Amino acid sequence: MSDLVVLDGSYGEGGGQIVRTALGLSALTGRPLRMENVRAGRTRPGLRPQHLAVARAMARICDARLLGDQVGSRSLTFEPRTLPTAGEYVFDIPKMAGTPSAGSTALLFQALFLPLALANGVSTLRLGGGTHVRWSPPFHYLTEVYLPAVERMGFRADLELDQWGWYPKGGGRIVARIEGLGPHPTALSPLCLGERGRLIEVWGISATSNLPDHVRQRQRDQALRRLRARHIKADIRLVEAPSPGQGTMLFLLSQYERISAGFTGYGRIRYPAEKVADDAFTAFDEHRASKAALDPHLADQVLLPMALVPGTSWYTTSRITRHLLTNCWAIQRFIEREIHVEGQEGAKGRVTIT
Repeated sequence: MSDLVVLDGSYGEGGGQIVRTALGLSALTGRPLRMENVRAGRTRPGLRPQHLAVARAMARICDARLLGDQVGSRSLTFEPRTLPTAGEYVFDIPKMAGTPSAGSTALLFQALFLPLALANGVSTLRLGGGTHVRWSPPFHYLTEVYLPAVERMGFRADLELDQWGWYPKGGGRIVARIEGLGPHPTALSPLCLGERGRLIEVWGISATSNLPDHVRQRQRDQALRRLRARHIKADIRLVEAPSPGQGTMLFLLSQYERISAGFTGYGRIRYPAEKVADDAFTAFDEHRASKAALDPHLADQVLLPMALVPGTSWYTTSRITRHLLTNCWAIQRFIEREIHVEGQEGAKGRVTIT
């Protein structure tokens, strides 16, 4: 297809989700994109450094013409001239945006992953920015939850963490190697997950950089106390993470028979270590009680790969989010797939793609 797609960036959650999904689908379909009201739903609307980096990186892999690619821009035009091309790429978010940034390397990876997974050949990405920052999946969510889920459909990548990057300093580095399947792969399979099965194991990481040891110890101890109250045993590893900045987080992974789920609490100034642990535990416990298969973040993140796989895919999720509903809308502007969401926003639900 070559017909122009015009999107209103204020739709739904009105944030960066629409930008990333639309750019990826424009690259994959070859359809030019014009977006107005970019991130109109945010307190600082327009492109921020991480969204600008995604646009410029996506343009690089498909030789796209870009208009409006500057920080603060509320309109963006993207016109791909080739299909995504496999190769070795270096994308450093602050350098690409021309301003200091701890923009998420995880979100940049997810945006580029599917276009390069459907290119011919292996790609290597060296990404710089934030690796563990709020409002985005941490590196460990990608390796332990997201990639295992999409690998079941046939998409494959390996990730390495060279250096952690926290907000606001950034400075993190990851390396991704993506297996290109070509634009017309035959080995992709739908994903159907109505039940997660029994809980097999819970483990986690309590990590800090350039902070006193007691911070990560208190995070771990509080998480273990909360889990013991639910009669759940867990192994939480203490990590002193190499980074140019300061930061702290606690990540919990719940491994079920059929799928894994991940939950993160992030530290910030004047935020006690115990509350960091409580944030991760509360998200874990809400998902556990729902008995649904996918956690709310994975439910949103697997939507696009499912839409690219022929056949019917479906899953249950512990919470239907506005991100998920917005992603459904953006995907259907580019490709002809029926996406049916059963349930109300904020509640447990089921998503089917036909």
